Amino acid sequence: MQIFGVDIGGSGIKGAPVDLDKGELTQERCKVLTPHPATPDGVADGVKEVVDHFGWTGPVGLTFPGVVTGGATIRTAANVDKSWIDKDAGALFAERLGGLPVTVVNDADAAGVAEMHFGAGQGRKGTVILLTFGTGIGSALFVNGILVPNTELGHLELNGHDAEKKASSKAKEDGELTWEHWAHRVQKYLAHVEMLFSPELFIIGGGVSRKADKFLHFIEDIKAEIVPAQLQNNAGIVGAAMHAAGDD
Repeated sequence: MQIFGVDIGGSGIKGAPVDLDKGELTQERCKVLTPHPATPDGVADGVKEVVDHFGWTGPVGLTFPGVVTGGATIRTAANVDKSWIDKDAGALFAERLGGLPVTVVNDADAAGVAEMHFGAGQGRKGTVILLTFGTGIGSALFVNGILVPNTELGHLELNGHDAEKKASSKAKEDGELTWEHWAHRVQKYLAHVEMLFSPELFIIGGGVSRKADKFLHFIEDIKAEIVPAQLQNNAGIVGAAMHAAGDD
């Protein structure tokens, strides 16, 4: 079965049809830049552009970079425009997509579900935490394969700052940090998360998962196993499609 997945991020909106039996994209994904400011109307236009690129007419699953409750109501908007807060994103996207059935889920939760089903988390019990490093830091917490939704661990305080302000991919780019310098920041963050949750496994997702060989070897003194996401930056698209199909 195929369902369309869209992953909305702070820098890009990307999507493609997904084969839910394999957890793979069936066509090369389409990506457009997230508008700035990332207002509801602007983001909805970007989503429509991505979906229309494929001429898709079926159900669409969407991720959102913030807390999503009550089915599709946005509660936080750290890396998009604040006008998203309390917005019924499901109604907005359904209207913009001409009435197509839509679902909305937290972006890191979607990526985590995909990794637990098809990627690095398959068959893993105990506590598993996926962290996506991008414009911010998203998190997905699993206990014996069951998701604890909307954890938002990127906003833990670390040395007086939101952790994502110091250890996200954007922080690396903005500060022009070397991979080693950035990895040391990530290590401090992982140590803080490990102290709180004692996971057996950290899965590192987001765009940096493609470049794990550049930084993972610099991360030391973490008891949990640390692995890159196998679905890499497509995990959110796959998870969004799974959510739309009710497979999460």
